[in-house]
Amino acid sequence: MNEEIRAQEPTNVWSNFADLNEVPRPSKKEERVIEFIKNFGKGLNLETLVDKVGNVIIKKPATKGMENSKPVVLQSHLDMVHQKNSATNFDFDTQGIDMYVDGDWVRAKGTTLGADNGLGVASIMAILESDTIEHPALEALFTIDEETGMTGAKGLEEGLLKGEILLNLDTEEDDEIGIGCAGGVDVTATKSYLEENTPEGSAAFKISLSGLKGGHSGMDIIKGLGNANKFMNRLLFDANENYGLRISQIIGGSLRNAIPRESEAIVTVDDLQVKAFKYEVNEIMEIIKTEFAQLEPNMELEITEIDVPEKVMEETAQEALLKGVYSAHNGVYRMSPEIEGLVETSNNIAKIEVKDGKIAIKCLTRSSVASSKDDLANSLRSAFELSGCNVELSGDYPGWAPNRNSAILTVLGELYEKMHNEKADIAACHAGLECGIIGQHYPEMDMISFGPTIRGAHSPDERASISSVQKYWKFLLEILKNIPQKN
Repeated sequence: MNEEIRAQEPTNVWSNFADLNEVPRPSKKEERVIEFIKNFGKGLNLETLVDKVGNVIIKKPATKGMENSKPVVLQSHLDMVHQKNSATNFDFDTQGIDMYVDGDWVRAKGTTLGADNGLGVASIMAILESDTIEHPALEALFTIDEETGMTGAKGLEEGLLKGEILLNLDTEEDDEIGIGCAGGVDVTATKSYLEENTPEGSAAFKISLSGLKGGHSGMDIIKGLGNANKFMNRLLFDANENYGLRISQIIGGSLRNAIPRESEAIVTVDDLQVKAFKYEVNEIMEIIKTEFAQLEPNMELEITEIDVPEKVMEETAQEALLKGVYSAHNGVYRMSPEIEGLVETSNNIAKIEVKDGKIAIKCLTRSSVASSKDDLANSLRSAFELSGCNVELSGDYPGWAPNRNSAILTVLGELYEKMHNEKADIAACHAGLECGIIGQHYPEMDMISFGPTIRGAHSPDERASISSVQKYWKFLLEILKNIPQKN
């Protein structure tokens, strides 16, 4: 499987990536990949342990001549985001990722690729198994559940690691050196509602919205891409105002950290309003398409007449739902006043599920400033509570504060400029990296993040640049050769 991928350079990295991608590894279900990495370490006769939450740590002594260099932690996360196109028949729990080469890119067939953070994991595996790569004493830290809760980083035990420097291999631009990231909090609104018998003389329709780009709700939020949940709400809001629309079901989005690409609603309208309803919904859709013509050129709307459902939402609950979602902020909330081009605070209305008398709305709010994160979370809570929902704030994790005086930053900056005759982009990002959390357990550890170029993470358009992996790999090997001496 994926032999074409194994043939790419550097073959040791791509071969390990192909091996890794044969192991199903969704967040919260990492048992198989934990066992895979544990067996990998033990197969190399390296000290290998699994901590109480499931993180795997593999230790490798320094190569000859590097014994006096500071010990290094190489860190990546084992889990991956599982997303697929609606037309793709694929079972993430049982199948390995099916990859192919497309010019300079490695892609997956209709699913996420898992380059985030599988290429980091594969790179560490290649270093651990090598008997020629120069390096100081290493501790490979493979964390779990980064994508849905950071529970691996949160549960990391203090005292397990002796490394003085941490290299996080989870940045997605090969000219960027990461020195900070956003924190986050989950905002979840829930409510029970009464269902009523569908009014006599009703016609029913399934409204399907698809073809949006989606993407990483941190890294891609600045692009202003469409959110399928907000678009669907906009369509239903107008029909509720003008055509006596009744909602039977809404299912939109999937993962809290992925911008929703699809949404589907089952609704009814009075028989006499069918023609006007369909015309109006299509008109609004054309307006949305015009607004987002440059950003979402493949967006599609399909309205299909279906059998009339037995039950619909009670009207007061329906109106409160539509107004609540309309008023809830989605997208960039505030840009950083300190770092040009950096999103400081944002929200992703990630998933909406309305069915069987239950409403669940899931958001991920991010910010590099804790007070701004709290401000936006309270704004969302207010919007949803005013619509009658109960709101829970959970999964709060800290950001990673930039340290421009970092010693390892100086090493990476000078090496990058020497190798490429240009300065690296020293930046903080709006994604959630584990460095901030790990730093709470190991406050003296000097941390940095970098990686190869990956596009479309958290969506089926995810792809990794082959030439960029080559560039990143050479950079990583030079970094390991140039780790500072112990004090």
